[in-house]
Amino acid sequence: MVFDLTDDQKAFQSDIERFASEQIAPHAAAIDQSDTFPRELVRAVARHGLMGATIAKAWGGQGRDYLSYALGIEALAKSSSVLAVIAAVNNSLVAEPIAEFGTDAQKRMWLSRLANGDAIGAFALSEENAGSDAANQQTVARPEDGGYVITGRKVWVANAAAADVAIVFAATQPGLRGRGVSAFLVPMNSPGLTRTPTADSLGVRGLGCMDVDLAGVQVPADAMLGAPDEGFRIAMWALDGGRVAIAAQALGIGNASLQEALAYARSRTTFGQPIGNYQAIQWMLADMGTDLDAARLLMLKAADARERRASPTVDASMAKLFASEAAHRAADKAMQILASRGYRRGSVVERLFRDVRAAEIYQGTSEVQRMVIAEHILS
Repeated sequence: MVFDLTDDQKAFQSDIERFASEQIAPHAAAIDQSDTFPRELVRAVARHGLMGATIAKAWGGQGRDYLSYALGIEALAKSSSVLAVIAAVNNSLVAEPIAEFGTDAQKRMWLSRLANGDAIGAFALSEENAGSDAANQQTVARPEDGGYVITGRKVWVANAAAADVAIVFAATQPGLRGRGVSAFLVPMNSPGLTRTPTADSLGVRGLGCMDVDLAGVQVPADAMLGAPDEGFRIAMWALDGGRVAIAAQALGIGNASLQEALAYARSRTTFGQPIGNYQAIQWMLADMGTDLDAARLLMLKAADARERRASPTVDASMAKLFASEAAHRAADKAMQILASRGYRRGSVVERLFRDVRAAEIYQGTSEVQRMVIAEHILS
């Protein structure tokens, strides 16, 4: 297998790393402290091609391969995990499903705006009783006057604070679980749609998570994305790409943690020498580096599978599972190495430690990924 990146992939990765370190990193702590959706920084991310990286140029996107996209998300996450998740949701969970399943009219309406940052997308799948069991949709869309009326409540909808459109999943045949779910493109200014701030979260603060109530929201028939009762398949297809992106995001956090630990190990002295000279510290750093390199190989494999349009489900689950847990271990070891310097509120490592925990939860918990992997192994 050849792992060398093309010149174009290297250039894109370098551009995102430079842009993120210069323009995003200085604001990362303030985003976390204020828990405010960074709308203007999102526009800057869009100008560098990450809000619609995989969308065809004909529809206003960058037309990049999935590996370039994943490398860009990783590079961005080193500076801000929040901006990386915002971009991943917009690209993988909203723009890509529209590009894959949407009509030409839907593509003309949304894709260019989502890619250039003029519009923000949200993915409204989760409910109080439909998290890991995503097929258990209690939101209902009933036919009326040639369109649909949607009633229900979605929770923890990322990007919702600033979103212009959401892909809303609702039961068109209640009781049939995944076989009776459809997807709808719902403008966030629709009458009957209200947004409520979620409870304060431990990490990735500034993601714009909100609960979304739909009280008889009327949408026309052409708001349906894909075919009737195809919504659950669309959601799972989108999550395959989203999980590759979250693996990349976790890698970015993990590598930022490693860099913080390396810098401290070289500069901090005890008993007359840098702590990096001690085997206890060296072994932690070695474990971090090995963990993250292994995670990167799984992420590259999953991104390649997505690009080739092979079935990437298991590869994406493996990449997300291992990368999120490896990054968590890296942040934990970094905090141990920095000790009180890392544990204090406001340190970079403290923020990374809080942010990385979410990667084991959103877009399918680690337990869900293990279920997907086990089903494949046992088949």
